[in-house]
Amino acid sequence: MDRARLLAAQAGEPVVTLARSHTTVSVERATLRLAGLAGADHDGEPWVNHLVDAVRRQVGLEHGVALPVWDALSGGQARDLLTLAQRAAAGSASFRLPTGQDRASAGAAAAGAIGAGISRIDAQRRRREGLIAELGDAPRTPWIYLIVATGDIDEDIPQAQAAAREGADVIAVIRSTGQSLLDYVPEGATHEGFAGTYATQENFRLMRAALDETSRELGRYVRLTNYASGLCMPEIAALAGLERLDMMLNDSMYGILFRDINPIRTFVDQRFSRQIHARAGIIINTGEDNYLTTADAVDAAHTVTVSQLLNEYFAKEAGLADWQLGLGHAFEIDPAVPQSFRLELAHALLARTLFPDAPLKWMPPTKHMTGDVFRGYLLDGFFNLAGALTGQGILLVGMMTEAVVTPFLSDRDLALQNVRYVLDAAGGLAEDFAPPRDGFIQTRARHVLDEAVDLLERITQQPAGLAPQGGGTAYPPLLAAIAEGTFGLMKRPPDRGKGLEGVVQRAEGEHGYLNPAIDLLEATAEGQRA
Repeated sequence: MDRARLLAAQAGEPVVTLARSHTTVSVERATLRLAGLAGADHDGEPWVNHLVDAVRRQVGLEHGVALPVWDALSGGQARDLLTLAQRAAAGSASFRLPTGQDRASAGAAAAGAIGAGISRIDAQRRRREGLIAELGDAPRTPWIYLIVATGDIDEDIPQAQAAAREGADVIAVIRSTGQSLLDYVPEGATHEGFAGTYATQENFRLMRAALDETSRELGRYVRLTNYASGLCMPEIAALAGLERLDMMLNDSMYGILFRDINPIRTFVDQRFSRQIHARAGIIINTGEDNYLTTADAVDAAHTVTVSQLLNEYFAKEAGLADWQLGLGHAFEIDPAVPQSFRLELAHALLARTLFPDAPLKWMPPTKHMTGDVFRGYLLDGFFNLAGALTGQGILLVGMMTEAVVTPFLSDRDLALQNVRYVLDAAGGLAEDFAPPRDGFIQTRARHVLDEAVDLLERITQQPAGLAPQGGGTAYPPLLAAIAEGTFGLMKRPPDRGKGLEGVVQRAEGEHGYLNPAIDLLEATAEGQRA
């Protein structure tokens, strides 16, 4: 275990160094959102996009957006950020890179405005803690995690409230298909998402208010989850902190592997977004379960462990604590495989042993659900039992109609009955369940961990890739490993993928890059690491 963590740090450190030396358009837009810039033009294009694009055209983003924007405000070009963004969209704002006293004044003004946004996130974290103290928390673990996904926020709200009344501790609002590939955040309440509802600040606000109301009704705090992933990961993370979401899907490699988003863009955006999550007290959920939908759950079990270790390293480096690490894994072994349940227990116990203080997120079977609802209901019962036996922290409720239809409310009620029966009957078994040393389960767990260590050793010894565009050092070995299809059988080169054009190398030196949001969040991360 110690060797695995050491190797994960060796693989991850060069990626962090790369992230520290770059910024992206979404990081800069998130910075403006923290300073209070919101809204969109009549075509729906957000003002933050207009303002960042104008700055980039005129002076570039190598020094960040804060200096030229607050220099323009100090120079009297506009009375506030919104007016400046509107002038920029109309082509009537001009930007420069200030120096000397002008640079100091612009930096101080930016720090004050952005600091106010960070203070609002701090206040929302205190509000959450106060409500949990006042109303009470979920009565037991694992927390029961249920999904709503209508596409219409006005329909999501009553479904979410009904799910909470039926016993859900965490409500996940599934994001509209394709939003991860939009390089802007839609504005306002939305009513026509596809297989999910758009992640917007107003939708966050409406759902959080509705679940607060239901929390008071039920006498326990109901948590809210959405997705901080895709091309706007930092912005959505900022909006989640401002509107008091409690969990966010945030995986270090999911966007790279399954959405073909450029690896450098992803790692830069991920670090900033996780620093916001750390400050906001948000629990992240990682996406290792997805690897097992494209690769075999037995043969590729060690890649899940490696990804968990990398996610842990990147998360802690960004300032997240153990209690915020909802590391993912899944019950996805083909039931026809001999001893499949024992194998599932071995993998689940390995994760629990590796990460004893993390609220692991346990995902139900999907890949091998056939449409036979009776078989599916039984398989979900085995999944629930494995979660109880191995002390998982967050249990996503499996549906027997998986692969048949979007679940009906009656399907959800039956699925919750399954969960409640297993947890009521066997919820305390984790304290009694200790597989014999050198038995099947412990031997399998050790084998998977050995394979994970071997893979991490191969990654750290991987020859560096080609130098990034614009020169500099070569790509980190982890990026070269991703390019070869090491995870989820997906090959994603570091010089390709969606969003690459939005990556910018930071200027160095005394008059280099400045971002007060990063300065404030780095202080939080340094305190946590210490």
